[in-house]
Amino acid sequence: MKTFELTGTPRAEYGKKAAKALRKQDMVPCNLYGLGEQMTFTVTVDAVRKLIYTPDTMAVSLTVGDKKTMAVVKEMQFHPLTGNVLHIDFLAVDEKKPVTVEIPVQLTGLAEGVRAGGKLSLDMRKLKVCGIYTQIPERVVIDVTNMGLGKRLAVSEVTVENCTLKNVPEACVAQVRATRASAAAESAAE
Repeated sequence: MKTFELTGTPRAEYGKKAAKALRKQDMVPCNLYGLGEQMTFTVTVDAVRKLIYTPDTMAVSLTVGDKKTMAVVKEMQFHPLTGNVLHIDFLAVDEKKPVTVEIPVQLTGLAEGVRAGGKLSLDMRKLKVCGIYTQIPERVVIDVTNMGLGKRLAVSEVTVENCTLKNVPEACVAQVRATRASAAAESAAE
């Protein structure tokens, strides 16, 4: 997992009015919790832009005042119309306790079913994994070369080294769907 450096400023005022004033100054109100500590702080929108708008999951080396903590992003809130970030919650982590995060799925290879005229669809873009944050990979890479027409890949068939998957085991991660063209070619062959 990549590490992202972030510096914040301790926050003294709380509530909707204070948060609204901070957002007008291009600041993002944030919370840090976990491991018996809780802290509120602010960061600039520019400072978190590369953390927010990336498909990768990153560990955050967070410095607030004179305190340095390792954390992961637990939750982000965005404005429904403008898409601006409204709030970020961070979860403090250490190398002894496992943490649950979502990591992106990346498909590799050309599926046999696609060669036969089918269409490959990725149904789950992220998987929930639990493990020590230093052992969690940046993404789950799945080879779909052997997937035939009409076949699907369930969560139970995916393995992530040193981590356990927290999604429903029967949930479909990816599948090769039959298209009209592949169905017509199949019926013509019969």
